[in-house]
Amino acid sequence: MFFVPGTLALCVTLIETRFLRESSKKSVKASKVLSIDNEVRFDNSLPLALVAWCTMKTTKMERILVIDDDVELCTLVGEYLQAEGFVVEAAHDGESGLQRATGGGYLLVVLDVMLPGINGFEVLRRIRATSRLPVLLLTARGEDVDRIVGLEIGADDYLPKPFNPRELVARIRAILRRTRGDKSAPSAPDIVRVGEIELDPATRSVRRDGQPVDLTSVEFNLLEVLLREAGRVVPRERLVNAVLSRKFSPFDRSIDMHVSKVRKKLGDTDADEHIKTIRGVGYIFARPREREKAGEKVKATS
Repeated sequence: MFFVPGTLALCVTLIETRFLRESSKKSVKASKVLSIDNEVRFDNSLPLALVAWCTMKTTKMERILVIDDDVELCTLVGEYLQAEGFVVEAAHDGESGLQRATGGGYLLVVLDVMLPGINGFEVLRRIRATSRLPVLLLTARGEDVDRIVGLEIGADDYLPKPFNPRELVARIRAILRRTRGDKSAPSAPDIVRVGEIELDPATRSVRRDGQPVDLTSVEFNLLEVLLREAGRVVPRERLVNAVLSRKFSPFDRSIDMHVSKVRKKLGDTDADEHIKTIRGVGYIFARPREREKAGEKVKATS
C-alpha cells in the first residue's frame, strides 16, 4: 500500500470541507428509513468515489447488491457500506434486481419486500430456485407475516424498517460469517453422521440416504448444531445465538420457522421425527433408536 505525496492531506481537507458544509445547513431531510438511536444525525462521510480513492485499497472489494425502489435509501446505505469496505450496487425494481442477482458476482443481496413489478418475495423465490446467494430481507416494522413468509421462502435474515445502519452492517457480517465458515481452520472438519443424515461442513452439503438435501445457509448451520448435539436438548437461546448471531428474545419466533423448514426438507412426519420439540426449552435431534421408540408409541396409540 502506498500514498501519492499530498494525498493524505488532501483527503483530510476533503473530509473537513464536507463536515463544515453539512454542519452549516439549517435543516436536514431525515431519511424515512434510516435512524440512529432515534436521533437524526448528519452523514459526514465522503462520496463513494472519494472514499475509494482516498483509501487506495489494493485488495479487491466485495460486492453487495441492494434491491430497493427508494433511491435515497440505496445511496445512504451505499455510502455507509462503502466505508465498511464493500462495493455497493443498486437496482430499483424487482425484474432488474433479479437479473443482476442471478448473474453472479455478488457476496450478498439486501432485498426490500415492497418493489415495483415483481415483489421481493417473488424475487427471493426465483433466486432460491437456482442459487444459495445470501439474502437479507428488509420488511416493514410490525409486519410479522412478511418476516415469516420471507424466512419460509429462504431468507437468511431480516431487518425491519426503519433500521440503524450499524445493525445492518452487523447483520450482514453475521450472515457472511455463517456462509463462509472459518477459513482459518487448519484442516477440513469431519463429516457428521446421525442415522441416515450426513452433513459435510467442508462442502456445506447435506444428504439423506445418499440423496442431497437443499438447505439455506441458516438452515445448514441450524442442522449442524443439532446434529453435533444429537440426543441432547439444545435450548432455543443457544440456537438463536449460534445460528442467527443475535441475542435471544422470547418474542422472536424466527428460529422456530427455520426449524420447521429443516423438518420439512428432512421429510419429518408425526410418526418419524428427526427434530423433536421440547416444549418451553428447545429442540433435540433424535438418534435412530430414539426415533424407533417414538414411532412405536405413535403406532400403539393410533
